Amino acid sequence: MFTDLQPLRLLTTVLLSLLPILASAGTWQHEHGTITLDEPPKRVITLNWAATETLLLLGVTPVGVADRDGYSVWVKEPELPDGVYDIGTRVAPSLEAIAELKPDLIVTSSEMAPAAKLLERIAPTYVISVYRESSQPFDKAREMLLTLGEMLDREERAQAILADIEQTLDTQRQRLEEAGLTDRPVTLVNFLDDRHVRIYAPNGLYQRALDGLGLTNAWSRDGNFWGFSVVGLEAIAPYEDSRVVVISPTLPGLSDNLANSPFWTYLPPVKREQIYQIDATWPFGGVFPIKRLATQLTDSLLEGGADNVR
Repeated sequence: MFTDLQPLRLLTTVLLSLLPILASAGTWQHEHGTITLDEPPKRVITLNWAATETLLLLGVTPVGVADRDGYSVWVKEPELPDGVYDIGTRVAPSLEAIAELKPDLIVTSSEMAPAAKLLERIAPTYVISVYRESSQPFDKAREMLLTLGEMLDREERAQAILADIEQTLDTQRQRLEEAGLTDRPVTLVNFLDDRHVRIYAPNGLYQRALDGLGLTNAWSRDGNFWGFSVVGLEAIAPYEDSRVVVISPTLPGLSDNLANSPFWTYLPPVKREQIYQIDATWPFGGVFPIKRLATQLTDSLLEGGADNVR
């Protein structure tokens, strides 16, 4: 009788030993088809900064990234550790450099469509575009975070990241409400020169932060699929009730040029000293810029404005 049970016990032991592998295996849909992974990847390459940011949020350091040095200048948070290989530009990464790193997952977007088949020959490739026509950037960034969380066996961390962002929005909104600072709309801009700005539209990533803070975007027209439009300063003149939030960096000499501009000094937000300035926040990232922008914007509004940029 006991002898008859031995094969069953052996089979049970084998199945139990396979459970971690079976649990981690999975297939996911993406923009170019499906991707199947037998186990969580350990060597991941990211070909855009939104993917790089997402991986770092999940506590995974990529072995290689596109435009590595630029990430540290423009994105900054979460910080990219030393020792990560630069595999070329985001628009033209080096396939040879990618192959030499022997990745077991490549994360890219539809901009790399011409090279998709070549990338798939190197390693399983997950394609997701946070920024594309008719998409909502925050929703796509959230999808990328959750999907990579599943692939990397870090689902709980992905959920915790999203919960932390929502908590940050709630906390910062309460600060603004208590100070009575949610009643006037805001305009978010980057200065391109002393007469033109990049203005952030309702279809962009930043809109999620404004919504979460209970703030109205004075600029109500959709921009390009990146979520912005390039306009002259005269385009913001009609929004007399708006507060203007300038996102750094600004060009050398801009402050002096604007101070000597009759048009700039005429604008109602300038006269009311409601020009605010915040540090650089990458507008084309994943979910994390929402937290960074929400905190910086709230702090700046509470500190008070000025009549010019810095």
